[in-house]
Amino acid sequence: MYSLFSRKVKALSILENDIEFLKGVGPARGELLKKELEIFKFKQLVQYYPFRYVDRTKFYKVAEAHQDLPFIQIKGKLNNLQEIGGPRAKRLTAQFLDETGSIELVWFKGVRWIKEAIKPGVEYILFGKPTAFNGKINVVHPDLEPLSKANSVVQMGLQPVYSTTDKLTARGLHSKGIEKLQRNLIPQLEGKLSETLSPAILAENHLISRNEAIQNIHFPQSAELLKRAIFRLKFEELFLVQMQLIRMKLHRQKNIRGFVFEKVGTQFNTFYKNHLPFELTNAQKRVIKEIRKDLGQGFQMNRLLQGDVGSGKTMAGLLLMLMAIDNGFQAAFMAPTEILAQQHFQTLNEQLEGMALNVGLLTGSVKQAKRKIIHEQLLNGEMHILVGTHALLEDKVKFKNLGLVIIDEQHRFGVAQRSKMWKKNTLPPHVLVMSATPIPRTLAMTFYGDLEVSVIDELPPGRKPIETRHFFERSRLKVFGFLRKEIEKGRQAYVVFPLIEESEKLDLKNLQEGYEAISRAFPQYHISVVHGRMKAADKDFEMQRFAKGETQIMVATTVIEVGVNVPNASIMVIENAERFGLSQLHQLRGRVGRGAEQSYCVLMSGEKLSADGKKRMETMVRTNDGFEVAEVDLKLRGPGDLMGTQQSGILNLQLADLARDQQILQLARTAAQDLLQNDPNMVHPENKNVRRAFENFIKGRPNWSRIS
Repeated sequence: MYSLFSRKVKALSILENDIEFLKGVGPARGELLKKELEIFKFKQLVQYYPFRYVDRTKFYKVAEAHQDLPFIQIKGKLNNLQEIGGPRAKRLTAQFLDETGSIELVWFKGVRWIKEAIKPGVEYILFGKPTAFNGKINVVHPDLEPLSKANSVVQMGLQPVYSTTDKLTARGLHSKGIEKLQRNLIPQLEGKLSETLSPAILAENHLISRNEAIQNIHFPQSAELLKRAIFRLKFEELFLVQMQLIRMKLHRQKNIRGFVFEKVGTQFNTFYKNHLPFELTNAQKRVIKEIRKDLGQGFQMNRLLQGDVGSGKTMAGLLLMLMAIDNGFQAAFMAPTEILAQQHFQTLNEQLEGMALNVGLLTGSVKQAKRKIIHEQLLNGEMHILVGTHALLEDKVKFKNLGLVIIDEQHRFGVAQRSKMWKKNTLPPHVLVMSATPIPRTLAMTFYGDLEVSVIDELPPGRKPIETRHFFERSRLKVFGFLRKEIEKGRQAYVVFPLIEESEKLDLKNLQEGYEAISRAFPQYHISVVHGRMKAADKDFEMQRFAKGETQIMVATTVIEVGVNVPNASIMVIENAERFGLSQLHQLRGRVGRGAEQSYCVLMSGEKLSADGKKRMETMVRTNDGFEVAEVDLKLRGPGDLMGTQQSGILNLQLADLARDQQILQLARTAAQDLLQNDPNMVHPENKNVRRAFENFIKGRPNWSRIS
């Protein structure tokens, strides 16, 4: 029965064969590979790449071995095998000797089997990680290969190392076991792997073939060929992602019509002449001009507006909403949290005071009676601007004529969530997504490659750069002294404690202890306390007290990251700063520096910092440039952590690293743009490989072409 089935599967593409039918796998290992690594077929195994390589051509002498080496490979003989300990804690030790000395080998598992397999006096090649114990070098669970059988190892060159799991290791599928499976599979595929790129793209970018790349990423013939294989496969990954994004943009521009905003009318001009609180920066003017051009072209706008904290994105957004109103449309302003939605609502009402415009607020805490009024005013057109949270996405929320949606802090919304705003009008409204967290260029090109991008890269005049300083816990009295001097000048201060979701009790304890310490140090001043477990009304009350100057110090968790604008607050103290990501530190720093006075950000940390922690502190002290901060954060944390799981899941990149592969990404994007410009539907014969690869790539992936 097994042989009949084997003949049947060979009729299929070999890559579609079930993994259990590969030599060395079988049903039991096959089930484990499926559960542990999601390897179901041959094609998934071949794309299960090594994460590093070991140079097996290099040999050391025993005397050269030290604990800082990642591995050692030595030719020598075994001596003095001993079993030590009782039945429950038995271990096997041996001495390994060459002409320069000896080191100890130790086995804690498989003692009986190993003792039978290795022979004293026989020459072996030892391979393993050297460690130090009691001042002597040893190797725990080394690989030993008899020298007489080791020609293949000596000639191996760069040996692949694969990630595995405890369950797989228990069934013999450690790195070496997976390597054996690859050695059974790769030769069967020689010359049978379909090319995914066109001859022109291969030639223009000096890329090796897909067959050669797969062979050399698993079993490199040389360091140079390994480098070229990795480059080629990273290029392919990023190229297919960019193809999807650029096709989305072309589809949108060609097929998705948008409302035309024909004029700049009364509301815009009245506000600009009589209510604008400050002169727009050149960057704001440039961005408004870019967006106004989009709004007049008849296709739906999808644009990302980036700008640092305090750069004036909200003001640009308000002017665009007034433009929508002048053209007979309504506008929606969506924020991720209730605090931020309330802040925007208050700001818009203050700025539009005296103008006959109706601005509403819809959040989860709005009572039913008030909701009913809002729903009615939206439908009859009496409400011009609706500010809100996820509540705006509800099916009950219907507009008379929604023309513009602005989404603030957009990375906190799932892509599918945002798509619901498309259905709020007969034609989809124009969409402007805003981010106060500067997004590195590589991420913007990858996560938002289908959007146009505008950047406000200039702060309003008169703003002084925030001075950032880092202090260890031992300098707390010095920090308190500095805080006291600033408050005596009439300034206000934030003191922020980290919020770790898994340990809210601990956080509140930290916050409470911090509050008590600050109360003792500053008995003459009033202190506000704000944390995430307070009721919304209580949080708002405390924030308002601080905003009015009734309290001088606000002790808080990260709930004040967004939603508070107090120009008189000039000091931000961040406790346990090493527990925050760089982007969050930068966001918190942006809560100060909003007035004319010099502002300060004080980073307090424990005495012991990791390498990443030191890098974060150094970066914050060195620069106020949010884009530079974001680039460093990307390198430290990776794209998934930076963008959140809802967005990072779009990619699922196997090899490419957006923090380090910017050059490859740019080449891949250029190649995709050129191909789609000349052959939008990939019908030319030279692009048949690309078309087939792209169709396979998008199978089972979400259709983002209908989502902003």
